Amino acid sequence: MSELVHRECLSPNCNERKLPISMVVLHYTGMRTMQEALDRLCDPAAEVSAHYLIDEDGTVIRLVPEEKRAWHAGRSYWRGITDVNSASIGIEMVNPGHEFGYRPFTGAQMESLIPLLSSIMARHNIDPSNVVGHSDVAPARKQDPGELFDWELLARYGLALPTPHPRIRLLHENPGAFYLSLERFGYEVTDGRAAVAAFQRRFRPRIVDGELDGEVGALLFELLIARDAAEGEDWKECGDEDFPY
Repeated sequence: MSELVHRECLSPNCNERKLPISMVVLHYTGMRTMQEALDRLCDPAAEVSAHYLIDEDGTVIRLVPEEKRAWHAGRSYWRGITDVNSASIGIEMVNPGHEFGYRPFTGAQMESLIPLLSSIMARHNIDPSNVVGHSDVAPARKQDPGELFDWELLARYGLALPTPHPRIRLLHENPGAFYLSLERFGYEVTDGRAAVAAFQRRFRPRIVDGELDGEVGALLFELLIARDAAEGEDWKECGDEDFPY
């Protein structure tokens, strides 16, 4: 085992990738105990898996080698990719989830996640904008890792997008204009309300109601501005102070 992986319990639930790795998808297990989750992730009949499982005590278990396609995202979409399993590394965080008593993720879990995620991103040249939650890639079906996950901690290490701090509210002319912008950012918007809730869960977790408002509009606007700037030629010449977050 490496210093970042403490155990290996290989799951049979994997196959060959069809796309290069460009994403990390973070999950919670949504089961009562770590052992219950581990048993399911390794059960051939369940047909689910992930590359890594992080227990609440910080133990990291490798379930599927990174070169294989784990079955963690299901029917999902992100930035034009419909086979998210082929393009991603899946990391499950032990947590009972909303069904069984959702609670904050432990400090030990986050301390294990940070170096693991950093090493994955470095190996596969993954941009922080492509470190997402299960709810981001499947908003109509999933809500994990949920509003208690500490995305800002990851952002401080450059491992996820930071939440902008808009100075004004921005109301779009109509819901359709907002959904087009949200789709441009990366979300699947067939179920608009679910997509808005997923965006809120990620970038405004204190209020997750699926409703459009000026704060949500401003957050999305700032994120798109920052993304366009990062992808432009001026990126190399600008410091952090040049961006709106």
